[in-house]
Amino acid sequence: MATKLEAPGDIEAAWRRVLIEGHRQMRVARLLFQYLPGPPRCKVCNSPFDGIGGRLVGVLGFHRSRKNPNLCNQCCESLPPGGAEVDIAVLFADVRGSTAMAEKLGASAFAERMNRFYRTATDVLVRHDAIIDKLVGDEVMALFIPGMCGQSYRQRAAEAALALLSAVSDGPEASEVPVGVAVNCGLAYVGNVGSADVTDFTALGDMVNTAARLASSAGAGELLLTEPVYAAIRERHPLAETRTLALRGKEAEVAVHVARLPPS
Repeated sequence: MATKLEAPGDIEAAWRRVLIEGHRQMRVARLLFQYLPGPPRCKVCNSPFDGIGGRLVGVLGFHRSRKNPNLCNQCCESLPPGGAEVDIAVLFADVRGSTAMAEKLGASAFAERMNRFYRTATDVLVRHDAIIDKLVGDEVMALFIPGMCGQSYRQRAAEAALALLSAVSDGPEASEVPVGVAVNCGLAYVGNVGSADVTDFTALGDMVNTAARLASSAGAGELLLTEPVYAAIRERHPLAETRTLALRGKEAEVAVHVARLPPS
């Protein structure tokens, strides 16, 4: 699936082409693999790791990478270390009150509840062409990259966030897993980071940190969109409420537009 980037003097330019323009093999793989049974999946190409889907793609040489269990061997080991600065959108979804929830439920019941939320979030985000960057603790992080979900990546991210809030409000998680969501966009360093033995495809930078801080500030059932993200959906989803937030570690306040689930 993944194209080997064999340009020693121009790795960053090669990464930029993949991240901004994409390439046909990756787009076709993501489109086809999303219909095979999963998760867990490779967070770049959507190839499933287990079950019938995993056995089918295994025949084609797609297996879980030894370097990163969130990636397949094709995506992790065929792409070199490094990356590039590109404009992307990032979504964070935080479960509110998870510490108290874990204390009340106990470890096994808490894990079962969180796994239901992870499955719901993964299904929604993959349908919106997201890369699931992390499922960790009480948080989901997803990337929307032009080369993988098109030039409407900001719109796709905002619509994915709205769909995620709707999904958790309609399912069994509605009263069990209160979620706050935020989406930000801008320049981030995207690529394979880590050591020679362990690498991870992810996004780094101030824009990503701001998105994480915003998600921590979102109330249960709330979605916070920064102005550039909201501009991409303003006509279809007009939001009357705005808010200015002072975020930990940020010198300037951040203005956001707020979407909220209607009361049940």
